[in-house]
Amino acid sequence: MKQEEVNFALNDQFNQSMIPGRFARAMRTCKIWQFIRFMILNIKMIIVVRKSH
Repeated sequence: MKQEEVNFALNDQFNQSMIPGRFARAMRTCKIWQFIRFMILNIKMIIVVRKSH
């Protein structure tokens, strides 16, 4: 199997669906990282709203 095909698996619904790697799964389940992402998105939204008013 080629290296770029490692994160893909065959199933009944899709021909190829991507399976997240170890690092991606860790980032998705880490509460601290999710809170940081939430704060960054809120700051970006505040900047966009301020520019429009």
